[in-house]
Amino acid sequence: MRLPKQSKYIIVGAGIHGLSTAYHLAEELHTQKKGNGSDIVLLDKGTLGMGASGIACGVIRNNYFQPAMRELMAHSVEIWESDQETYAYNPVGYMQISHEGMCEDVNSIFEQQKSIGYESEFIEGVNASEVYMKNIFYDWQAKGITSVLHEKKGGYSHNKLSLQGLAKKATALGVQILENIEVHGFRRHDGSTSAIKSIETNKGSIECDYVVIGAGPWIRDFWDMLELPKKITINNTKKEAYQNIDMWTFWQLEEGVLKVDPALFRQNNGQLPPVIHVDSDAPLLSITDGKTITQEKWGIYYKPDIHFDGIQGGAMPYAVSTPSTEVSIDPYGPASPEFISSPTFALMWCSALAHCHKRFEDTLAEYDRTPSGGIGCFTPDCFPVIDIFFENCHIIADSNHGYKMIGIGKLIAQEILGQRSELLKPFRFNRYAKGKLHPTSNSPFPWS
Repeated sequence: MRLPKQSKYIIVGAGIHGLSTAYHLAEELHTQKKGNGSDIVLLDKGTLGMGASGIACGVIRNNYFQPAMRELMAHSVEIWESDQETYAYNPVGYMQISHEGMCEDVNSIFEQQKSIGYESEFIEGVNASEVYMKNIFYDWQAKGITSVLHEKKGGYSHNKLSLQGLAKKATALGVQILENIEVHGFRRHDGSTSAIKSIETNKGSIECDYVVIGAGPWIRDFWDMLELPKKITINNTKKEAYQNIDMWTFWQLEEGVLKVDPALFRQNNGQLPPVIHVDSDAPLLSITDGKTITQEKWGIYYKPDIHFDGIQGGAMPYAVSTPSTEVSIDPYGPASPEFISSPTFALMWCSALAHCHKRFEDTLAEYDRTPSGGIGCFTPDCFPVIDIFFENCHIIADSNHGYKMIGIGKLIAQEILGQRSELLKPFRFNRYAKGKLHPTSNSPFPWS
């Protein structure tokens, strides 16, 4: 399909955000009788789901210490639940299993989940936690666990199947999805308005009335094309200012797969388990020689997954670069060395699985180097920036929270048509200048 000369709405990025926005905008246009899907063109520099969404772990959870994130995720979970078959959604639930240092934070999450009607169960105390876990997994053996938050909603989705489902919904409403179209820049109107007039691509120019950018880890490049600030000032509640802060940092996302029968990991009753997330302060010992891997706090998550044909999950990421290094990062190029998790991660993750379950004690040899993880592009506070720039450009900078938040597309579609979202308000760019930052927890994961 050739690039059109003009389209009312142009969406950049055929991942979860771009596809969700395209589908929900087409639906809203039809419902409000303001147009239809043929007014929308979705561009991607590669093919459907070639980036972060296509290799995401697929976990869908509400387990956030931050009220704004929790409310936004509750909205997204409703959308995942609305069409489980098309979205390849597995509503198995989610468990946050933690050490004493996390107990207060996790209890706060539980109380606030109750306040928004999000079903979950909280178990507190070493003995109660161990009994609860062994009633689910006969071989549970993690030490030092003092609380369990069991979210009865959430779970995970098969990432590529869900993207294909969204694409089918969007194209059925008339949306054009154009692949292998690389955006090189933007032209703005002359005069008093700074609105974007057209997008320049490797296949030519396309005029537009509105732009949505959902480019995942490539968001820094679009930010630079639009000449938005590379450095910012962050204020806090004490009226202190942190100046000259990099807008973007890149983190290696440590994820991997055990190539074992997914049926190896089931509950005692034979059913699929919830997604498991463990934060521990117990020493982590190697399954190869018993030596200490770390005495620092550590965290992992894992689940069986037929899409990855094994047990899939990950651990804490680590920073690899900032914009000041002037590196060119292609997070998902087939030859990119950053694409594959390191042998150090394999030992850590498999040892952590064995720390939790006896069944994983002899599985290191089954670790597979299937592409999973990649590199994430993070904002200064590691939470999304979702805002309107230049009057007609919505930017979705998800800061690696992306795949699970399918609902952002629906909220942006409503905003484009004039309905400002209270759920998105805490994620505006001006929160840094205003000092309205999200609270942080004691989790070892930067996005918490």
